[in-house]
Amino acid sequence: MMTQQSYQRQVVLDTETTGMNQSGVAIYLGHKIIEIGCVEGINRRLTGRTFHVYINPDRLVDEEAFKVHGISDDYLRNKPRFGEIAQDFIDFIAGAELIIHNAPFDVGFMDYEFGLLGRGIQKTSEMSGILDTLVMAKQLHPGQRNSLDALCKRYEIDNSSRELHGALLDAEILSDVYLFMTGGQTKLNLSLNSDQEHSDGSAQAIDSSLMLKIIAATAGELESHQARLEVVKGNGGSCMWLDN
Repeated sequence: MMTQQSYQRQVVLDTETTGMNQSGVAIYLGHKIIEIGCVEGINRRLTGRTFHVYINPDRLVDEEAFKVHGISDDYLRNKPRFGEIAQDFIDFIAGAELIIHNAPFDVGFMDYEFGLLGRGIQKTSEMSGILDTLVMAKQLHPGQRNSLDALCKRYEIDNSSRELHGALLDAEILSDVYLFMTGGQTKLNLSLNSDQEHSDGSAQAIDSSLMLKIIAATAGELESHQARLEVVKGNGGSCMWLDN
């Protein structure tokens, strides 16, 4: 679902689950969320706040899913169950616009988990806005591969640390991809390396890799330029730089 409302606060979100969503039937086979990763941005800048948790699903992880994310049954055995982290998770995402790649997958699992708790929790789309970057990517790049890895390659985003899928890492990578697709600054955390001032008046260092290189004209080039302007004016042309 693409929301029309403008949000100051955005949460880039990803999940990992016990099973792959082949043909959209994973939930109906009783698969569960085992990892949630979120990064928060306000006015398109990272705040440093994250939400990251592993969850005991009370069921085994499918072998196919394990090959994707590498999260084992043994690792999850002593992790909290979804009901134990649900309220903290809701508090983090409520009122924000959720930026998700292939949103129906993650949101479907989230709503399924909320429903299993029997607490009358709202559906995700009722507590948060949802922006699907896969839908956006298909509109921008029709007929092309638009997986997260493919988009990283297209936008030259370094995802070399992504040997396996991980919810928090994927959320961080998606934050960069989202900004490239929406034409903003190339890093959500640009605010940490900008020349703007904090509210307390302290300046921040500028990221030199993002600065435009300024090449000044030489003295000889300036003389040649001035001579050319004189020729233009001498031939009856108008040259406002010489009229002042």
